[in-house]
Amino acid sequence: MAYKLCPQRSSHKYKRRQNPVNNSIRLYCFVIVPLAFVATVSADEHPAKPNIVLILTDDLGWQDVKCYDIDEPSPMETPNIDALAQRGVMFWQAYAPAPTCAPSRCAIMSGVHPARAQKTHVVGGNPPRPHHKAAHAMMPPWYSGRMPANEFTLAKALQKEGYTTGHVGKWHMAIDHNAYPQPEDQGFDWTRSERGATRPMRPHRLTDFATTKQNDPYRLDKNGFPHHGNSEDALSFLRENKNEPFFLYYATWLVHTPIHTRSEQLLDKYCRKLGVERPQNPQEWTGKGQTNPFYCAMVEQLDYYVGKVVRYLDQTEDPRWPGHKLSENTYLIFTSDNGGMEQVPGEIITDNYPLDRGKISLMDGGTRVPLVIAGPDVPKGSQTDVTVNGLDFYPTVLSWVDAEPAKGKHFDGADISQLLKQDPTDASLVLDAHGKPRDTMVWHFPNSVALESTIRMGDFKLVRNYNHAHDRSAVPLELYRLYKTVNGKQVRVDIEEANNLVDVQSQRAMAMNERLSEILTEMKASYPCNNPAFRGVGAEGKLVPTVTTHEQHARRVKFTFQEHGAKVVRANLIYSQNGNAGDEEWFRIPATLANGNTVTAELPDGTTHYIINLIDENNFLVSYPDVPGGNHMNRTKEKFAMYAIAVSVGDSH
Repeated sequence: MAYKLCPQRSSHKYKRRQNPVNNSIRLYCFVIVPLAFVATVSADEHPAKPNIVLILTDDLGWQDVKCYDIDEPSPMETPNIDALAQRGVMFWQAYAPAPTCAPSRCAIMSGVHPARAQKTHVVGGNPPRPHHKAAHAMMPPWYSGRMPANEFTLAKALQKEGYTTGHVGKWHMAIDHNAYPQPEDQGFDWTRSERGATRPMRPHRLTDFATTKQNDPYRLDKNGFPHHGNSEDALSFLRENKNEPFFLYYATWLVHTPIHTRSEQLLDKYCRKLGVERPQNPQEWTGKGQTNPFYCAMVEQLDYYVGKVVRYLDQTEDPRWPGHKLSENTYLIFTSDNGGMEQVPGEIITDNYPLDRGKISLMDGGTRVPLVIAGPDVPKGSQTDVTVNGLDFYPTVLSWVDAEPAKGKHFDGADISQLLKQDPTDASLVLDAHGKPRDTMVWHFPNSVALESTIRMGDFKLVRNYNHAHDRSAVPLELYRLYKTVNGKQVRVDIEEANNLVDVQSQRAMAMNERLSEILTEMKASYPCNNPAFRGVGAEGKLVPTVTTHEQHARRVKFTFQEHGAKVVRANLIYSQNGNAGDEEWFRIPATLANGNTVTAELPDGTTHYIINLIDENNFLVSYPDVPGGNHMNRTKEKFAMYAIAVSVGDSH
């Protein structure tokens, strides 16, 4: 079949591509292969504990994997991932917990929804402020920069069960890759973060290709693929720890930016296959659809390195189960942390079509991911339209290893082990917290330019846009019918999210919106606020309060404010315990509104700097002291502490 270019999109919605065949949506895959945990047993005796391998790729789009082709064939070649899908259950409607990296990773490892954890986007741990002081009408709320260090993670749970736990590759569950907490703080015995062949090419991506020279750190192997430290670290962990039950969390750096390949052979291969020439400008690619040869080569490299891990499990005898291979007692999960990143400034990377949009959006292109799950009791070559989420992995793994959740541990996902064991196509086997078949999922992304929440209930999806009053292309609510269930089978209707039904099915939209509010309220989710400094602010923006006085006595602080027509309804103390440090991080606690237009708060122990936020009845947020917009801070690299109130030495203790 000839490859056809996907049409370039120029607006929020795109014209639906006609398809004479009703296709089911394809999703990202997790593959799990059981490995054992006890001492050596006889050839006839199955080990007591299976091993767990979770391969979490970075920014891999659902149309970037060959076996997920729908409508248009993908140019990428992924034979190893495709073969993996034949060994287990391939999910066509699998979702990441969030449309960006860090919140999805934290949610998978903790089992806690990003909205509940207040970890809804990457980085975080900063005072609330608009991206641009005057150009943005709304600002995201404060959100955490990390997964709490005391979180009882999946790794800690498996440590408790006697597993050796290993992390390889990307971490990003803190404000940056190297900030606290690190993998060893979250339950991992073994960790390595080598970026390998994904390190930037110098001076640009049309130079610095790998060679066959002995001293080349990226020396090409016999198959023409660069040496990749990230992949080798995963294999090292398996080699060193195969004698005991193990959990490997293999977080690939591929296929995140920078978009390049150290294999000149692969680059030339995809230039020929796509019928394109190498760009004159190595810093950009403007070809539409899936025509970026650098990215296609990256995807094939990812597939190759995944294949090396799977082959090791297939070819290595299980020391705890003589006569059997490791793969016979290993659950292996393969998936992505979010939908594909379609483009960055100057670069079109890929296309998630027919899904709308991509990473950093709650449209399905930003959250739908490939997922394959395989194991000794998982049907091979099975495909399913049952809706699942990365939040489901933690409780499912506990069932696989026959472990009870820690006391008081909360899960926002569901145990899908019975679905996998009994009938992967029977959605009634996935139960919610009340023991009823789950038909609802929620996403919350009050961040970036998206500023939205969504809810999926059965065949329908509702999108809530918080910035609709200031965004001409947005409406308050969007309602889409993704599928039509007929005799228990889902038939594709509008996976493109192109036909907004909110006007013709207003009652359904209102009901779904109310349910979305109920769930987010229970999670104590945070929402965007209006920006009073926005250049187009209306009359309500002129009514915001001003702070008039401030005083501090030991750890107690008091502010007074004056209202100018809008009542202050809540206040938050934003504080740092390491102001001006390289990894400066800010937290939030509620402040107390008192009579006489006063606000009081108790500074947490160790506070070095603090800010007060006042939110009025029109949802405008006022910061005292004021802080610049996000783009200013990104440009200057200044710390927020220089704008905040400093605590005198000894006063915060």
